Amino acid sequence: MKAIRILLCVFLGSGFVAANPEQCTLSDLQSLDSICKSRACTAEQTCSCKLTCTDVVTKGALAVCPEDHTPISCSCGMGCGSWDVRNQQQCHCQCSGIDWTSARCCKIIASYETVGR
Repeated sequence: MKAIRILLCVFLGSGFVAANPEQCTLSDLQSLDSICKSRACTAEQTCSCKLTCTDVVTKGALAVCPEDHTPISCSCGMGCGSWDVRNQQQCHCQCSGIDWTSARCCKIIASYETVGR
């Protein structure tokens, strides 16, 4: 879980999450792969990472991500721009009377393969 938080901070800080989350550039993919390898791969392994995301939209002020996902962005109805992430899994809109809340929820899937010698 720590690795996911670290990687998400790196992605958010470096602009990895694009305006259109369904598309990412070749540079984004190269960054993800190199970060994955530098954080989790030994010399005897081949590593690859995949970022998978889903959207959760709910009525009210709270949108909960699936158990193995982390919210990387939130959106609130009624023009509310104030939100926070709770328990590393929930988007919470802070304005009163919110009609809907949306969360962009992502997880990193790493795979490892031992290199034969």
